[in-house]
Amino acid sequence: MDSERYSAAVEDYLKVIFAFEEREDASVTTSRLAERLGVSASSVSGMVRKLGELGLLEHRRYGAISFTENGRRVALGVVRRHRLIELYLATELGYAWDEVHDEAEVLEHAVSDRLLERMAERLGDPTVDPHGDPIPTRDGRLVPWNARRLSAVPTGAGGQFVRVDDGDPGMLRHLSAAGIELGQRLELLERAPYGGSYLVRAASGATHQLGPELVDAMWLRVD
Repeated sequence: MDSERYSAAVEDYLKVIFAFEEREDASVTTSRLAERLGVSASSVSGMVRKLGELGLLEHRRYGAISFTENGRRVALGVVRRHRLIELYLATELGYAWDEVHDEAEVLEHAVSDRLLERMAERLGDPTVDPHGDPIPTRDGRLVPWNARRLSAVPTGAGGQFVRVDDGDPGMLRHLSAAGIELGQRLELLERAPYGGSYLVRAASGATHQLGPELVDAMWLRVD
């Protein structure tokens, strides 16, 4: 997938907006983007306006933000580069899953399409990155996947741990230290009331007390 290139700032905004669409069950608004990015609402409004002028976004005043057809294509290209680089760093260079995100944030804006596809071939045209995120195909498609946040799983239910949000490296290190990895079967035993912790049992029989923020970042393919 030969992707049209823009500045790092433009590509980063498109990637964040894509992440909202992919993970959050809510409209993408300037206020939500400002909160996620830690910048002022006026800064976000200015950038969204610029992206609209570039033909990448559609945004009505006080309304939701959405991709144009070209904007989605460019966003998927950025996401493909990011996730392939993460997997290459983990698989070929021995990086841990908590180390790859920040490196990929830098490299995704510099790697050529030719080099990226060589990496994809080397990896066997993979479908997911080290965190279980689906990798867009060369022709810009995202294969549907079926999973739900562990925080939304009913007590007593279980399934395969297939994906984790990767924004907080400390969270990933905590999971590694607990021996919790993608591919394992997890079962939600109980949850404390009023935003308390969750008791989760792994396939080994070991139980783990996990906080709500961590559980909300974990995705299960429920049995």
